[in-house]
Amino acid sequence: MFVSEDVSLLLSLCLSCLILIFSLKMILGKSGNLPPGPKPLPLLGNYLQLRKGDLLKTLQELREKYGDVYTIYMGPRPVVVMSGYKTVKEVLVDRADDFLARGDIPTFDSSYQNYGIAFTSDMHRWRELRRFSLATLRGFGMGKRSIEDRIQEEAACLVAELKKTKETFLDPRTCINKAPGNVIFSLMFGNRHEYDDEELLNVLDIMYQTLLTVSSPWGQLYDMFPRVMRHVPGHHQHIFHNMEKLLLYVEDRVKQNQKTLDPSNPRDYVDTFLIRMEKEKKDPKTEFTLRNLVFSTLQIFFAGVETMSTTLTYALLILLKYPHVVDEVHKEIDRVIGRNRSPNLQDRSRMPYTEAVIHEIQRFVDLVPFGLPRKTTKDVEFHGYAIPKDTNIFPMLTTALKDPDCFPYPTEFNPQNFLDRNGQFVKNDAFMPLAAGKRICLGEALVRMELFLFLVTILQNFSFKSPGAIEEVDVTPQVTGLGSFPKPYKMAFIPR
Repeated sequence: MFVSEDVSLLLSLCLSCLILIFSLKMILGKSGNLPPGPKPLPLLGNYLQLRKGDLLKTLQELREKYGDVYTIYMGPRPVVVMSGYKTVKEVLVDRADDFLARGDIPTFDSSYQNYGIAFTSDMHRWRELRRFSLATLRGFGMGKRSIEDRIQEEAACLVAELKKTKETFLDPRTCINKAPGNVIFSLMFGNRHEYDDEELLNVLDIMYQTLLTVSSPWGQLYDMFPRVMRHVPGHHQHIFHNMEKLLLYVEDRVKQNQKTLDPSNPRDYVDTFLIRMEKEKKDPKTEFTLRNLVFSTLQIFFAGVETMSTTLTYALLILLKYPHVVDEVHKEIDRVIGRNRSPNLQDRSRMPYTEAVIHEIQRFVDLVPFGLPRKTTKDVEFHGYAIPKDTNIFPMLTTALKDPDCFPYPTEFNPQNFLDRNGQFVKNDAFMPLAAGKRICLGEALVRMELFLFLVTILQNFSFKSPGAIEEVDVTPQVTGLGSFPKPYKMAFIPR
């Protein structure tokens, strides 16, 4: 018995030593000449130095100590953090090929498994699927007049829905997210839904809850310690249940398209992918497989819906906080468009203040503060440091959007950030809310179209009212992680 206990103790000590040695080798061996940063602990990395639930604040504080390029360990995994407009631009644009691979996002990677267009680090797969997806979405009108007409029709449906609320106070997301949801539904699956359709409401809610949890402290903890957290109960487990539901939903929609497919008349993205699959079915190296179809469809659908829904919801909260901005936009709408016709994209060039407001909303909302992680595609020399191949990179978009060298009012909401002395709209290269360069958001052009047409149509028809004092309206985010989300709030839409 005593021998057994001694052996058990010896084995435990050996195992502990092996883990310690393995962790130190992984940290010290991979570091080489990585940029400086806080000293990591074995296995834990810099976890104990991170503010619980406020990773962004921690990274900002570390930047003050270590500069624009530094290393932090997310558990045992090193991440090089890149900050400031010039540095972020160098990563995303000037030296894009060196940092083009997708970085690790364990909360999503466990479901996507390196397939699909957005979450793959396989460069051949990414290039093939991105080239196809851009061509297909453009073919169905993305960035063209045909999609503008579709957005205008959806905006009119949204106005009708908001009028039904009869000036009652409500959570605007419950109405707002249906409009961009239908635009993406029509592109990906060829149809829209009525606003009370349970399928639409269920899918929109699952996507919102999933991304909210991914961005929460639970999601951040999982991304640091995925192998352990996968077996630990907690809110992060909802991510995987929800992702399974969404994947099953997309699989079912793909099967519906397969049953009614007419190869001579593709109706949507899924149809076009299915046709390409049939053409390349004998190619063993093809990327046009059922798995890539399902994952790419969900990734585009997810991003398209949540990007717009969250930005619009946050935009209305900001406008509720700053009624003087709403007054100025109302004046410009009345002068340029009037009350009797629908806004169109040609109006943008004649509405510099409104254009500045929309850009400032995107800048202030800071939707993807860390940027989606990247990985180095080879060993990279950067600012005097040696960054090994496959090292994770955080291109901190928030530090470009709030760079004091680029914006006169970096930390406050102020449309003057995009206006010159004559009140004319001014572009700014540091404006990169959805990244920049070769791996910029696939639907960036669609987002710009939707934001203008939806917001201007809403403002053309409504004023806003808060249930409490304007001073009580809180525009700080509820959650800041992979995404930035506003705190829940209520407002009333008052017909003009």
